[in-house]
Amino acid sequence: MPSKVVLVTGVGGELGGQLLAKLGANPEFDRVIGVDTLPPRKLQRRLGRAEFVRADIRNPLIAKVITDAGVDTVVHCSTTCHPAGPARRMAIKEVNVIGTMRLLAACQRSPFVRKLVVKSTAAVYGADACAPAVFTEDSELAVSTGYAKDAVEMEGYVRGLSRRRPDITVTMARLINVIGPDMGTVLARYFALPVVPTVLGYDARLQLLHSSDALAVLELATLEDRPGVYNVAGDGVLTLSQAIRRAGRLELPMPRALVPSMAKMLRGAHLVDFSEDQVRLLNFGRVVDTTRLKERFGYRPRWSTRAAFDDYVRGHGLRPILDGEKLATAADKVLTAAVTGQSPR
Repeated sequence: MPSKVVLVTGVGGELGGQLLAKLGANPEFDRVIGVDTLPPRKLQRRLGRAEFVRADIRNPLIAKVITDAGVDTVVHCSTTCHPAGPARRMAIKEVNVIGTMRLLAACQRSPFVRKLVVKSTAAVYGADACAPAVFTEDSELAVSTGYAKDAVEMEGYVRGLSRRRPDITVTMARLINVIGPDMGTVLARYFALPVVPTVLGYDARLQLLHSSDALAVLELATLEDRPGVYNVAGDGVLTLSQAIRRAGRLELPMPRALVPSMAKMLRGAHLVDFSEDQVRLLNFGRVVDTTRLKERFGYRPRWSTRAAFDDYVRGHGLRPILDGEKLATAADKVLTAAVTGQSPR
């Protein structure tokens, strides 16, 4: 039997808002409730059976929302591992960690909740020189910092809930970096830079996930019982240099010692909010195995990594930059800014 009353967190974000609309248009559900501190960005879109409730999952009152509505399925999309722009670290950590704790406590106490679907991230595996070439769901989780550390903590709380409430079906989707024509992620901003800084001597392997595949996996997990932990990613990989060329941008290799200054400069210029985790990803890359997703979960991503990236390029209207003189000038400005610690003018 499909779920009848669904609660989706994080609907103010792009993925959560799209999932709310998608579930709201599905006649299988009697009621679909979206909660966040901000409304979905496209609230004017017809949401079908879906409705929006302004609520903060960090507040214990989230338990009242779940109980009063008789929610039997919770889809947790509030976790933010890679913010799309400059953001306060502590505020995001509170949502990721404290918000998850409050939400799971509410699920544990509710007599109605029977299913939990969690949007996690492949960033829990980390990225470094000693990492395996391909991560499986059984790979050891990294001792991370920043947003990836939040995700590792969040997954620990979810495992705790599973032990205390074994009657709740739990599905954990570890999404690789999501990209698409309608997603404003860190990587989307990074590849849109006219001059793309990279680490000299490194060419990371990147694996990507199209936003439509991410939505399809979350919707299927909501509709049907697919318990377990699953890596979710498109087939194939792109090297960082290949992706930069496909986006029509100019690559600017720089010494590794200058990377922290470059990241600080990009944050200061409100261009890209690079965390330490993102810098390591662009240095060493990350690739996951999706055999379990295809064979046990029963879903094969429709978009490969290459096709997903090309759709992002088309959707964001990126055009090749051909003016060599302007490119050289821009590259000089970026390199100078990284050395001096000042924003490029």
